[in-house]
Amino acid sequence: MKTTELVFVGIGRSVVALNRATGEQVWATRIKGYDFVNVVLDGGNIFATCCGEIFCLDPLTGQVLWHNPLKGFGTGLASIATDNAARSGPAAVLAEKQRQDQASAASTVTT
Repeated sequence: MKTTELVFVGIGRSVVALNRATGEQVWATRIKGYDFVNVVLDGGNIFATCCGEIFCLDPLTGQVLWHNPLKGFGTGLASIATDNAARSGPAAVLAEKQRQDQASAASTVTT
């Protein structure tokens, strides 16, 4: 299988690869974190961030190639920028940040 035949999803502490034609799950890799996982395919690798940490995965197997906890930078949302990732942009990260800000504001109002 080729990476062009896959769709990669970051969700619920995991990165999931789906068959682009059928939607069938090809693999899933659990990474440290909570609900939001930012994912970018670039240079033949999957880069995923969650809880202020970054992981590099093999796109065909989901195997973790390396992991960096980015110690000292906190546990907030992290965006990924690479030469080829400009096409995907940070829209997903910005949308999640807005959702979290709205949820925080709503909980402040209700308490």
